[in-house]
Amino acid sequence: MGRLLVLVLLAVVAVWLIRRALRAPTNSTEVPKKTEDLVRCAHCGVHLPRAEAHAAAGALYCSDQHAQLGPGKR
Repeated sequence: MGRLLVLVLLAVVAVWLIRRALRAPTNSTEVPKKTEDLVRCAHCGVHLPRAEAHAAAGALYCSDQHAQLGPGKR
């Protein structure tokens, strides 16, 4: 009876070790990606990152051409 108990215990430990080894590694030191705010072009309504937007007359546009045209009709 004692041998059976040891064999069952060894099988459980082996299964646990195998499952742990096959699991995807977790890298807790990874830096999360920085998110950026999206803004809407005042002329055409396209969404783009704030860093790529062109500001004119208090509004944000997707290009210089749309900034020259001004706010569009939506």
